[in-house]
Amino acid sequence: MPSLIVMPFRRALISAVALLVSFVASKAGAQNEDAAHREIFRELVEINTSPDGGDVSRAARLVAGRLIAAGYPETDVRVIGPHDQCLNVVATLRGQNASSKPILLLAHLDVVPAKRSDWTHDPYVLRETDGWFYGRGAIDNKAGASVLVADMVRWKRERFTPDRDVVLVLTCDEETSAQAGMQWLVANVPAVSSAEYALNTDAGEVTRSKSGHTAFNMQAAEKVYASFTLEATNPGGHSSIPRPDNAIYALAAALGRLSKHVFPVQYHDVTHTFFARSAQLEGGELAQDLRAAGRGETSGPAIERLSRIPHLGAGLRTTCVATMLTGGHAENALPQSATATVNCRVFPGVDVAEVQRTLVAVVADSTIRVNPVAPATPSPPSPLRKDLMPVLEQLAREFWAQAVVIPGMSAGATDGLYLRNAGVPVYGVSGILMDPADDRSHGLDERVPVKSLFESREFWYQLVKRLTTPSTSAT
Repeated sequence: MPSLIVMPFRRALISAVALLVSFVASKAGAQNEDAAHREIFRELVEINTSPDGGDVSRAARLVAGRLIAAGYPETDVRVIGPHDQCLNVVATLRGQNASSKPILLLAHLDVVPAKRSDWTHDPYVLRETDGWFYGRGAIDNKAGASVLVADMVRWKRERFTPDRDVVLVLTCDEETSAQAGMQWLVANVPAVSSAEYALNTDAGEVTRSKSGHTAFNMQAAEKVYASFTLEATNPGGHSSIPRPDNAIYALAAALGRLSKHVFPVQYHDVTHTFFARSAQLEGGELAQDLRAAGRGETSGPAIERLSRIPHLGAGLRTTCVATMLTGGHAENALPQSATATVNCRVFPGVDVAEVQRTLVAVVADSTIRVNPVAPATPSPPSPLRKDLMPVLEQLAREFWAQAVVIPGMSAGATDGLYLRNAGVPVYGVSGILMDPADDRSHGLDERVPVKSLFESREFWYQLVKRLTTPSTSAT
């Protein structure tokens, strides 16, 4: 008979070996997922998908080929668009309940142009150095596209069946007009325009403050993009005989008045929550000021101080700023015209026509015409859904200890603009831990941390499964 000492030892040894085998298998599995993800990411970065001689449709076809090779039926992987030069990917992981509205997973394949002579290395060759991936689109937005493609492949390989359809949407022209991309998809693909909601990799980020607090920033609203021209005209004449009415002077004076104008403070549910939760991560006077905004204060010292912090002030109100200027036609002639472009980011719910009337009043010069450059697309805030927020908050804390989910309003625009306008709520949840001061989107030597990219893939893998697994979906 084995001794009483030997038996517990043997059981402990067996248990320890089992744990070791499980750990080794888990680590090997993670390494395999990283390797597969790295290859997808490399392929996407190394295809120039900019409007400057790029081929975004090639990237779309490459993604489609990967998904079909992973087991998706060709009928569920569509490479579509209004013309061959700008094709999108719409791929569906079929769910159990075809009558339920699908969930969209968003990213875009196009990038802004990059000049080789400006970069340290070729922007269209993926480079891994010192824990960073370098390349055009590394963070905006081929990181997100690669995450979603890698997870779509993994879900299919694991035979995961969600409770509803999960639809991957990769667009071709988010960085330019979105006309052949999201605008066309909303108008022509019912699964896109009728979705329950969308999760967007192209917005939101995870940040860590100097004090060690972690913020999971989730985009739930966008300002409305609206540009106007201010045009002053004049009969002109010879420059040797100046006259008191000068188009350039008139426009300069109008822009001076505009520079001093401040739009009123406004709030909606997303920005109220943003300021209130941001206060949890700060201390001292800034925390007090953020709490004041969270309470809905519209004036006073706290609001004045917040307004002087650009990224916080932009979340309080509509903003309009001069961005381009032209004038005159010859150095020896009085200017017959002078034109400025003013770009506005309009608080959701504000009538863009009212912003135009405000500009006319601020300009205060009947000789200067104020005209919109193009029609603006409304973008209502997305509700903070009870079937999404608890899942997101719990998972964020699991990945980043004591992370606080902070819904926010983006001053910039994404493809989410057109979905929100079509009645589909959109939530930007990049899941990539970044230092905001090192964000090189659209800039030189664009990069993303290797660890954060792979971590984001795992976060999205778990997020979608929890949201779409019947036994664990929040209600």
